[in-house]
Amino acid sequence: MEPDGSRESPPREGSSCPGQWLSSALGQAFSQILHQFAGQESRRGKARNAALRDLSAVLDAKECDQLFAGSDTSLRGMPEMLGQVAKTLGKYAAPPEGPEGGGDRHSEVAEKAAAVGLLFLKLLRKVETAKNSLVCPAWKAGLRHLAGPIYIFAITHNLEQPWTSPKSQGVAGQVLALLLQVTECGSVAGFLHGENEDEKGRFTAVMGLLKPDLNKDSWKSNPATKHVFSWTLQKVTRPWLSQHLERVLPPSLLISDDYQTENKILGVHCLHHIVLNVPAADLLQYNRAQVLYHALFNHLYTREHHLIQAVLLCLLDLFPILEKALHWKGDAARPTTHCDEVLQLILTHMEPEHRLLLRRTYARNLPAFVKRLGILTVRHLKRLDRVIIGYLEVYDGPEEEARLKILEALKLLMQYTWPRVPCRLVVLLKALLKLICDVARDSSLTPESVKSALLEEATDCLILLDRCSEGQVKGLLAKIPQSCEDSKVGNCIRRVQQVSEGAPYNAT
Repeated sequence: MEPDGSRESPPREGSSCPGQWLSSALGQAFSQILHQFAGQESRRGKARNAALRDLSAVLDAKECDQLFAGSDTSLRGMPEMLGQVAKTLGKYAAPPEGPEGGGDRHSEVAEKAAAVGLLFLKLLRKVETAKNSLVCPAWKAGLRHLAGPIYIFAITHNLEQPWTSPKSQGVAGQVLALLLQVTECGSVAGFLHGENEDEKGRFTAVMGLLKPDLNKDSWKSNPATKHVFSWTLQKVTRPWLSQHLERVLPPSLLISDDYQTENKILGVHCLHHIVLNVPAADLLQYNRAQVLYHALFNHLYTREHHLIQAVLLCLLDLFPILEKALHWKGDAARPTTHCDEVLQLILTHMEPEHRLLLRRTYARNLPAFVKRLGILTVRHLKRLDRVIIGYLEVYDGPEEEARLKILEALKLLMQYTWPRVPCRLVVLLKALLKLICDVARDSSLTPESVKSALLEEATDCLILLDRCSEGQVKGLLAKIPQSCEDSKVGNCIRRVQQVSEGAPYNAT
């Protein structure tokens, strides 16, 4: 993204007397360089390269005491000036908005980033020299203004993205490593939230720099902003994240509400991190948990399996928080929960679904919902019966993920709702026997290990079914081993009979 003249004016913030910068030769040099980037001539490649060369020459020529402090009062605004220079360089190397320009434009950004990264390395080495020197006590002020912009630059170009190259990633990685070294932080997480409880981290400063680019009108102007925000957010965990909730929740909701699936998934991952790392009391305050729930629930109507997977995982961790606000009185029926509502919608979508990727996604998460609801799954038994039987009938490819997960869900369902199982005995027995016969006769490319897993899970379900029906399965299967010609089917049935007769069984 090219610097905009109206936004990249000579520095004003952080000092009430900007004229003091201009009263020294060093201040005038920096102001001249900033003006080159801000003016219309900065749009020409030669002018921009000249500005970078000038800045490099200034850094090479000046000692640390001149950059950060000195006896001359005109230098007291130099830390703010350095911070403005760092922000300007970061924007100069920022990727362009949208896909226009393609590879050529992205390669140009990578070249800029490599050049800017070398300048940041020089600046950080100056800070390190000042830190080890007794004549530069103001290096901390300079580092305070430099750390945020340099961190954002490093994360923008350190991650593998369309606008990065191996060279720019390498330079950005060196910048990040040197930044952590200079700030005496052992990790990025320590840099952001502080190395200990008493130390104040730099997450607030970083979010302050990102904030102008994280509102609904500007968050897409720099395609790197969402990735820097997401990556940074993931590094801040309990107990530090709760104090920043008001800063991180609105951008996460904004990104998740986009029309592009990629952004929706990124936003949902941010919301999931917040759910996992913010105390339930904070999320329940001001109805935040309900806002999160409705934002996630709306995504369940999509047909993108990656998004559905991210949403369901987030919802499963959000349910315990939402249910803290529910109070059940023993003399009344238990209230319907948010988990009931989501499971009802999932089953509605599962029943007619024919796309394998979506079927696998739904089936993958069904056991967790059954386990979450426990005995309350009796509310959904009729629809669960139809879904389970329907999914057991359909071949799911070599890995058979959907059918394996459906068998897992069936085992859990029978364990939680065993008093209701006998009236479903015939239907479930037919479905399981059909599955066993189909797998035994399967001549496809399905690995033998997968077939064995299917047969074992189906046999475990038959054993559970027999126990729930007080031995009726054993009676119905009594004559099958004598007439069965398939050894695999016969082995499964004999195993059911042996366990039913009292042999040890550990599946439950």
